[in-house]
Amino acid sequence: MSRGAYAFAPLGPVLTPDESALFRDSDPWGFIIFQRNCETPEQLRRLTGDLREAVGRDAPVLIDQEGGRVQRMRGPHWREWLPPLDQVEAFVDAERAARAMYLRGALIGSELVAHGVDVNCAPSGDIAYPETHAFLQNRCYGRDAETVKAMARACAEGLLDAGCLTVLKHAPGHGRAKVDSHKYLPRYEVSLAELEATDFAPFRALADTGMAMTAHIVVPEIDTERPITQSAAGISYLRQRLGLTGLLMSDDISMNALTGDVVSRGQAALAAGCDLVLHCNGDAGEMAAIADGLGRMGPEAAKRADIALAARRTTRDIDISGLEAEFEALMQGA
Repeated sequence: MSRGAYAFAPLGPVLTPDESALFRDSDPWGFIIFQRNCETPEQLRRLTGDLREAVGRDAPVLIDQEGGRVQRMRGPHWREWLPPLDQVEAFVDAERAARAMYLRGALIGSELVAHGVDVNCAPSGDIAYPETHAFLQNRCYGRDAETVKAMARACAEGLLDAGCLTVLKHAPGHGRAKVDSHKYLPRYEVSLAELEATDFAPFRALADTGMAMTAHIVVPEIDTERPITQSAAGISYLRQRLGLTGLLMSDDISMNALTGDVVSRGQAALAAGCDLVLHCNGDAGEMAAIADGLGRMGPEAAKRADIALAARRTTRDIDISGLEAEFEALMQGA
């Protein structure tokens, strides 16, 4: 049975009866949680359990636990992490940097899984440039394609070894954006040939990771008007040229890079070829409208979703204290 072609976010740290009824009736593919949902370990485990109970199955629970500014589970209850770019650039030796990224991924993944969160919206395949907007700059894993490929692969392997699935973002590459896509729609001014040699290369290299998130950006040589998220040509490019044949989800459709109401935004993303959309602001009225307006996943999307979730690895017997000690030693000797 196919699920709703959307993932929803609860509004607060406790699932309300109205939210539970909404999620039961709308049956979203999964859920995504934010800092507003994370107060204490016990509370978070209860929330993730209640979300799954609401839909009566082991639905995926997603989070953005990148490190730096974008981490939803924070101290004092959970580990704090440097922004990814800051950590990578603390090293001179690339192999040590990659090992540290692997350890970071494994430790983050272990912490997530222990609280009922089984999908991290990471790693990033975006490349940092001097002009990259500040909302994204230090969330990137490097300043060139080869560095980003290596660091993103290491982080993904760490997450997967901890039993946590990954979402590669923001396809096909958000690093050239000079404006914040939470507020405005970025439009690229770089040739497609240059983008293919640089920004798009990490996504092609990590296409086997299973799930990816689309970017709200316009690449004129792919589609002159529509952002990748809502462009049939854009989604076709991701799948056919970059090899992102797994599950494709939109970035948050509440972001102001997109225009129109949330239903029309989501419908446009699905019509373009996204498998599902993320709706992240916790507005119950909007979620109900999305459920009515978007409906269920099509058969191909449902198949890709099943394959993606089947890729969960059995969690290895990870020596957390050993990994922490190795990570700290690497960082101190960086």
